[in-house]
Amino acid sequence: MTSATPSSPAPAKFRLDVPRILNALGHASFEWNIASGSIAWSDNAAAVFGDISFEALRSASELAKLIEPSRGVRSDAVLNSSAKDTGRGVAYQIEYGVRASTSAELIWIEESGCWYAGEDGKPARAQGIVRVNNERHVRDQQLMKLSQNDALTGESNRQRLVASLAEAVEETTRFRSSFAFMLIGIDHLARLNDAFGFDVADEVILEIAKRIRARLRGGDVLGRFSGNKFGLILKNCTVDDMNIAAERFLAGIRDEVVSTRSGPVAVTATIGAVNAPRHARNAEEAMSRTQEALELAKARRRGSMMIWRPNPERDAQRSVNIRVTDEIVTALNERRIVMAYEPVVAAASRQVAFHECLVRMRQEDGQYSLSPDIVPVAEKLGLIRLVDHRVLELVIAELTSAPHAHLSLNISPDTTMDQDWWSSIESLMRAHPGVAERLIVEITETVAIQDLDDVRGFVTRLKNFGSRIAIDDFGAGYTSFRNLRKLGVDIVKIDGAFVQNITRSADDRAFVQTLVDLAHRLGIKTVAEWVQDEESATILKNWGCDYIQGRLTGLASLSRPWGERAGASSAAQSVAG
Repeated sequence: MTSATPSSPAPAKFRLDVPRILNALGHASFEWNIASGSIAWSDNAAAVFGDISFEALRSASELAKLIEPSRGVRSDAVLNSSAKDTGRGVAYQIEYGVRASTSAELIWIEESGCWYAGEDGKPARAQGIVRVNNERHVRDQQLMKLSQNDALTGESNRQRLVASLAEAVEETTRFRSSFAFMLIGIDHLARLNDAFGFDVADEVILEIAKRIRARLRGGDVLGRFSGNKFGLILKNCTVDDMNIAAERFLAGIRDEVVSTRSGPVAVTATIGAVNAPRHARNAEEAMSRTQEALELAKARRRGSMMIWRPNPERDAQRSVNIRVTDEIVTALNERRIVMAYEPVVAAASRQVAFHECLVRMRQEDGQYSLSPDIVPVAEKLGLIRLVDHRVLELVIAELTSAPHAHLSLNISPDTTMDQDWWSSIESLMRAHPGVAERLIVEITETVAIQDLDDVRGFVTRLKNFGSRIAIDDFGAGYTSFRNLRKLGVDIVKIDGAFVQNITRSADDRAFVQTLVDLAHRLGIKTVAEWVQDEESATILKNWGCDYIQGRLTGLASLSRPWGERAGASSAAQSVAG
């Protein structure tokens, strides 16, 4: 007899309570009869929508009246859908805000649903669920604010400011009105960073933003343009209004010190402005011309304001700059940058000591552009490093092919700190032994005293190769000699502006003679530039000036003079002594 196995209890039936689940999740379900415009809701819809009238919820047209920002968002998603129902319905998802009245708080709703077509293929009904999504929208708003506002000041960031500027140009062009765009630059902010640290500088920036904001009219726009600059869009602002507003801003910044954790700080600002759209047809022009006006104002007097105005001479110079820039780049690519050689001779014997290499650019018509036409534009437009690289290659090539040649070359201030230039010269020096000892590198006095430590490193590295250093256009005064001794320079070239008039000007005679005497006391050789006559040459020789150059002894020539330099090596060696 077999015993019966006890049977397991039958499992209880599990019923899915959809309304309860939706209610727990804060969701409400609906069915929308598109033909009649009526909407049937689950019982918890009132709880989801809060103060929204249930009568309004039951009508698609009434619900649309409460929707922001676009009342047609629901009909666009369903009635205007380009999708086709193949029998399974067409899913959609939208987001919109609703509020019971204009004074009520906006509730953000996320609606997910599916619409179904009738016999004509057009949407006939839709069903789905809704839920309140205020948290996400607040988060999105915060992210949007961060993307559009400056983190420090809370004002518009540059991207939003530029967009507002473009809108202002478009609006004033359409309605034939005007506005002012200003850039307010905090003066010497870098000094505050160095003296007190970035935290104090940030305090200053924040306080200045508050002071500017307090002096704006309704409708004006303020944004942080860059680290120390604020951009302002002043609506319906004439030129006279611009001057008045600028003084209001400047006074508000300068008349009261800024209290910081490190103590009170006195601050000034400078303003550049432009009237638009009269003098700025788009946002790019408004920004560039306002920055130009700001730089001009700083150059004239910090703490002032300048309005950009058309300037035919400036525009003509820009056209020249553009043309010359193109010519320089093309000449570099086509190897049309060449050297001219100007002799520097011993004042006593008139033997050539070395030649100064001056850059020339061969034009397509066979003529040559001179250094004064090339170098200033190349420096201003950032091309001088390319030019200096090419000049270095040419000079080293000449020194390599002419064993008795001694040459000097000028380099720009930027090149002294250019690591690529250093890499080039080190490679060339190692590839061509003996060349460095016959090379003189000329830097201007301004560079020599501007950053003494950096320039001292530059000089030391060159002298380690065996090259010599000359200070070009010297004449700033006695105090610079102390710096020259620290640098260990070999040669001082006295600015020709003082030399050319020594036969007629007692002041220039005294100045040049003093420079020669001081240089000798420090063991530094001297070269007098722009020597034009025998009388001047004799005076310089009697004072003990070592070398002269200029019209008297020969101007720069494109021809290589190495074959004509018999006996010149002894004079060149005396330069190093």
